[in-house]
Amino acid sequence: MGTTPHLDAKPLYRRLDSLFGAFDPKKPQGQLLESFLVQFFEALREPLHLQAACLYGERRDDFALLKAIGEFGIALPETLDRESPPLQQVYQHRVYIFRDPRAEGTPSQLGILPQAATAAIVVGKRPGRHVFLFVLAEGWSVEELDFTLNTVRSALGSRLVDERVRGSFQQAAEIQQSLLMEDAPHFPGFEIACRSIAAEEVGGDFFDFHPMNGDMLGLAIGDASGHGLPAALLVRDVVTGLRMGLEKEFKLAYVFGKLNRVIHRSTLSSRFVSVFYGELEQSGSLVYINAGHQPPLLFGPSGVKELTTGGTVIGPLPAATFHRGFAQLDPGSILVLCTDGILERRNRKGEFYGEERLKQLVEKNRGVSAEALLEAIFGAALAFGKGRPWEDDATVVVVRRLP
Repeated sequence: MGTTPHLDAKPLYRRLDSLFGAFDPKKPQGQLLESFLVQFFEALREPLHLQAACLYGERRDDFALLKAIGEFGIALPETLDRESPPLQQVYQHRVYIFRDPRAEGTPSQLGILPQAATAAIVVGKRPGRHVFLFVLAEGWSVEELDFTLNTVRSALGSRLVDERVRGSFQQAAEIQQSLLMEDAPHFPGFEIACRSIAAEEVGGDFFDFHPMNGDMLGLAIGDASGHGLPAALLVRDVVTGLRMGLEKEFKLAYVFGKLNRVIHRSTLSSRFVSVFYGELEQSGSLVYINAGHQPPLLFGPSGVKELTTGGTVIGPLPAATFHRGFAQLDPGSILVLCTDGILERRNRKGEFYGEERLKQLVEKNRGVSAEALLEAIFGAALAFGKGRPWEDDATVVVVRRLP
């Protein structure tokens, strides 16, 4: 089976974000997870083909049933043996799909609907872990379920982090500012302009540059799900991981695969991050990987090209694969990279600024400098929202090859 999900990542994350938005960290952890189970099951029961779901919470010697929803057809056990083989599998993998209900070491040993496939996730740390079990109906997809449950696990992990980790936003802002670049480096033959505006004190957007041997420049833009401190923590990890991998001159696909595995294992990060990274030569040749990011727009002599080749977002899947794409910036070409904060800027009617308005704006300003075009993009998006505060982090990078 491949690792590319059929579900579109960003709509899924928006759906999950609405569920996580109701989280109240002041409530007991068990109550939060019970409420989330009900809302998640109701929202994604049909697209994921879920038949039933339940939640168990860890006690000193076992796991106790906290909540059940859906059609099990049997009475669920009130407690689970903490050392049972099925739970050991879940501890090890954190997300596990028991495809064959008749096999040894499956939830059938726990008395949970032995005639159906089951999926499970574990969140939290011992001795306060919680296990979600999902009974699967016919038609379920390994790729879609694995992708979604890994996303949920990562998101819940970040939401349940001790409040002390979320404490000092000022210190986090200082750390982030020291890590991220403020200006683009000089690269002969090109103009580069960049800016990032955080919706909160710290943000989940970033751009970065990596000069290589004088005749090549690495450039990156990314967008961590959400904003604030959890997203900023993920930005730190991604930027550091990219820099370390590129310093060792590994191949792009390898760097992204390794970075994905590291982020997937993290329990203190946000939910996911979309990243575009490219290596630009002075000849205008661009080799890139787009890991689930809003496709950059390349305005060339023959029209506009979207740079889409790469793979899925970084974080949810433990074994995602990535592929290189190729593009050419001819003299006079313009490359515009941005995050959702620009395209999803809303007016008073609730309409998005959108990609088409951005394309029209760039076409009208093809003759201006990269810095002037950057100003025009932010000015247009800000005016579209009638000057209201930014609802999401907004980042733009403009690369213009000189005629």
